[in-house]
Amino acid sequence: MDQPAALESTATLLARVREGDAGARDRLCGQYLPILMRWAHGRLPPVARDLAETADLVQVTLVKALNAVDRFQPRHEGAFLAYLRTALMNVVRSEIERSLRRGRQVDTDQIDLAARDSLLAAQVGPELLCDYERALAELSPDWREAVILRMEFGFSFEEIAAAMARPSANAARMLVHRAMAALSERLGSG
Repeated sequence: MDQPAALESTATLLARVREGDAGARDRLCGQYLPILMRWAHGRLPPVARDLAETADLVQVTLVKALNAVDRFQPRHEGAFLAYLRTALMNVVRSEIERSLRRGRQVDTDQIDLAARDSLLAAQVGPELLCDYERALAELSPDWREAVILRMEFGFSFEEIAAAMARPSANAARMLVHRAMAALSERLGSG
């Protein structure tokens, strides 16, 4: 992954988007579109799919996030990616709710499940994904972001250090390990 160089310019791009720079908006979308596409793949249960494709969900997410960019205050470079992940999960949930209103049956366990072949499913196992989402929500924002960047987006410790403004890969490794320990503790108590 060559994310650190791209993530370094996120704050600058966000500032330019706030000023109305359409080119900055396009570059920001180009930077995050492939990451979100990989993450979104398989998030929508088959029964909730009709005309909505992964690309549509990602596009809706980016449009909504960029329309609300004035309300987003980044703590550091990686915060925008975590923000987009949350926004994408909300779009997926809305799509599932829409399909439920049409009378289709969707197993509630499927709402937060990732694709069976995703990096996250490989890490925690598909049967634990709902518990994982619950435990993840209980973590502090920094720990939650560290877990998301490592487990869901597959960032290296160097990439996490750059995205989260940590002084070194070892500092990022320690952050991730502490966050994972806290996550494991919450999963054990759930």
